[in-house]
Amino acid sequence: MAMLSRRTIQYSRAWLRGPEDYVEEDVLLDRYGTSVPATIVRPRTPSPPFPGWVVMHGITRPGRAHEQLLRFTRAMAASGLMTIVPEVPEWRELDLAPHLSNPTIKAAIAGLRATGSAQDERVGVIGFSFGAPHAIAAAGSRDLRDEIAGVAAFGGYCSLESTFRFMMTGMHEWRGREYFLAPDRYGRWIVAANYLTSVSGHEDATDVADALRELAIKAGDSGAPSWHPMYDPLIVQLREGIAEARRHLFDLFAPTADAAADSVEAPALAEELSAAARQVDPAIDPLEALACVERPVHLIHGRNDHLIPFSEAHRLRDALPNHLSARLTVTRLFGHSGQEPFPFASSIVEVPRFAHALTHMLAIT
Repeated sequence: MAMLSRRTIQYSRAWLRGPEDYVEEDVLLDRYGTSVPATIVRPRTPSPPFPGWVVMHGITRPGRAHEQLLRFTRAMAASGLMTIVPEVPEWRELDLAPHLSNPTIKAAIAGLRATGSAQDERVGVIGFSFGAPHAIAAAGSRDLRDEIAGVAAFGGYCSLESTFRFMMTGMHEWRGREYFLAPDRYGRWIVAANYLTSVSGHEDATDVADALRELAIKAGDSGAPSWHPMYDPLIVQLREGIAEARRHLFDLFAPTADAAADSVEAPALAEELSAAARQVDPAIDPLEALACVERPVHLIHGRNDHLIPFSEAHRLRDALPNHLSARLTVTRLFGHSGQEPFPFASSIVEVPRFAHALTHMLAIT
């Protein structure tokens, strides 16, 4: 196994202790006529230019101000790298707008160049969660592939059908083996908020979609896991405002913490939501774009990720061209829904594996 790079050691030290030598500033980007904010984080050392990275957040209420994202970019600065985190205001409002990924990345690259502190070379792109597959796809797009050196993707999805099935049932599969993990309901609340009224037979379910959006906003703002009983009073309140004929539909998405989810109707509803999402937002399906990627890709995924299962990382790797340099690391050190404790003995394997994944990732630029 290769030795850890100096960057990895500096990054890891800063992540654990908290970085100090960095400069952070907010800028405005022009995203095809729309002004969007971004945060630039760079080393304090007066020796630019620095290797540049664009970091795409996911569907999250804090957006670029997410606590773990700030910690990540500041640790990147401690390792000698410069990052820009563009805001996607639509994603902060929980609108799944995949077509905004490429314009946002393009605007962010221009923002990096405009500082005069980034190297005039290809940049790395990092995508988290929903932003992950679209960051990879950007590396294969005609207007961005010559600007991108490589991509790192944390916790991304590949297949709409299998991802939505997991969100609704907790079931996922890889190479014939079935797995079950209690799903983070936040994912299905957002999916339904965006696409439920586009499903045949549910066009009038605006009350359900709006209630689930309100629930997702509450979860995103509070940061507590979606299965926490603290949401039960709001779930009960929102349910009372829904037409009686559609309350069962609401229950499929938002049972109270002590209620058993319906396992009969959920798989079919996941299939219908997948079809509706693809029809409303064709760019949400990354498969076609992934086949055009020609840059190195590093995939990192949580083994016990409750929002997007680790099997999606395997699908992402298989969807990339066979000749492409694509590395995959599945680890217990990363996840969407909070870090779960695991035996100390596991850390003997997990920590070095994750560190070496970072070494390869940070070497992109």
